[in-house]
Amino acid sequence: MAITKKQKEVFDYICDYSSQNGYAPTQREIKDHFGFKSFGSVQAYLKYLMSAGYLETDWNARRGITLASNEETKNTIRPSLDVEDIPWLGDIAAGIPIEAIENPSETIQVPKSMMVKDGQYFALSVVGESMIEAGILDGDLIVCRHQATADNGQVVIALVDGEATLKTIKKSKSTIELIPSNSKMKSFFIGPDQDFRIAGILVGLMRSYV
Repeated sequence: MAITKKQKEVFDYICDYSSQNGYAPTQREIKDHFGFKSFGSVQAYLKYLMSAGYLETDWNARRGITLASNEETKNTIRPSLDVEDIPWLGDIAAGIPIEAIENPSETIQVPKSMMVKDGQYFALSVVGESMIEAGILDGDLIVCRHQATADNGQVVIALVDGEATLKTIKKSKSTIELIPSNSKMKSFFIGPDQDFRIAGILVGLMRSYV
């Protein structure tokens, strides 16, 4: 399961603290170290790392955090020559277009095998169900290559009037059609007065079954 740069920083702090002291930090120590405003922020990070299999916790114990014993999982988290950090730009709709949430300060590790061509890459989290028949589900993390053009049949990240959506593109001399992969939904066409551009194309997908 992929983790963001900040989630990895929290995990690394827990690892380093545990190595130096023989026990894990408390939630207060994590909160103070990172300057979080509330314990809710700490717990959100811990719950994500726990659900991904990186940590085990006893919420009732003061020092109830323990590192997962799965060595394969630990090795996955640590830096590797087979992965690379790319910007994670937040959510993209796979249904009705919603405003893209851009946060380029966040990064996420993805396999280098997804980046076979030169170019700029970024990741987005999928929201919605309009691409489910293409195997793209709500909650998936997609890897995209930045480019302003696309061929017919490619899955694109399209910006329509400032909002982002994930669809298959079909172009003709007079029309641009954005096609969902969900038989319950209809395509929509880009009108002549709409602001439209392509931000990138889909090149890979990552999914957690946790």
